[in-house]
Amino acid sequence: MPTIRYYEEIGLLPQSERVSNGHRFYRHEDIQRLLFIKRCRDFGFPIEQVRQLGQLLEDGERACVEVRDLAQRHLDEVRKKIVEMRELEKTLNAYVCACNTGCVEGQTKDCSIIETLQAPVIPQRRPEDSIQLATNPDSFSVTELKRGR
Repeated sequence: MPTIRYYEEIGLLPQSERVSNGHRFYRHEDIQRLLFIKRCRDFGFPIEQVRQLGQLLEDGERACVEVRDLAQRHLDEVRKKIVEMRELEKTLNAYVCACNTGCVEGQTKDCSIIETLQAPVIPQRRPEDSIQLATNPDSFSVTELKRGR
């Protein structure tokens, strides 16, 4: 119920009616709308895109390409996250393998995973970013000077 109330508060779902006993009453259209919202959220659409898709649903005269474009943007984001998750998986796998071969029988003070997680890291440049970094080797601080796109 808190989610339904939240959807009502932000305008994704109309405020429900109350019956004489104080319980909320949802019309068939409200239930259909809620199922639509849930399906959008199940597919990972952010709230603002759910709002836009809901507006496109209500206005059935708009071009389907608008829906397709929203879905395409979301698909692009999903694909980007998949790439990031695969990199994370490789890194975590390397940590676990290093621990298995080097320190798994020892104490946490000698754990390679703990050591790695404690180590200061200077961000790596990605090809799509134009970042100039200034580092202070004594404190391992990193200052971002300029970000260009």
